[in-house]
Amino acid sequence: MNIIRNMTDKISRYEMAAWCLCVTLFSSAPAFATQGHAGIEGVWVHQFAHLFFLFSMMLLIYWLRQAGLVKVPGWRYFQYAALFFILWNVDTILVHFLDEQIQAVKVGNISGWQIQVATADGREWLATVYYLAKLDHLLCVPAMVCLWIGLRHMLKEVRPSESGEGVRK
Repeated sequence: MNIIRNMTDKISRYEMAAWCLCVTLFSSAPAFATQGHAGIEGVWVHQFAHLFFLFSMMLLIYWLRQAGLVKVPGWRYFQYAALFFILWNVDTILVHFLDEQIQAVKVGNISGWQIQVATADGREWLATVYYLAKLDHLLCVPAMVCLWIGLRHMLKEVRPSESGEGVRK
């Protein structure tokens, strides 16, 4: 424990942050960021979960619009988040369908930074569609950002009670 204290006394916070940043950026290891679904049963359950989430977001937008809540900034951002989540679900359903259900594409690892997307029966355009659809984070991240902004707006609208009434302990 004394060794760590001595090290932290001699190294400034900025040096420690720079060291951690360098170790994080320049030490590479497989990330295993994608997950396969064991057997076709797992794919079907996963697809139904995407459909359930998609219809839930559609219902949320419907309720927000029916109640007129989209005029309030926080709820409006919730609507944007739901729209991005709908697009994300459609995108991921397509990707799962292409690679795991009908196996129309085969993805091979060429090197650490290169993959090959191969299609059958001369459908090269399908490889482009698949590749673009695999960029689903371009839809999911904006959805989460909109959700976060909406929550921040709602938090700003809530005023703490001065008298302490209504606060449960």
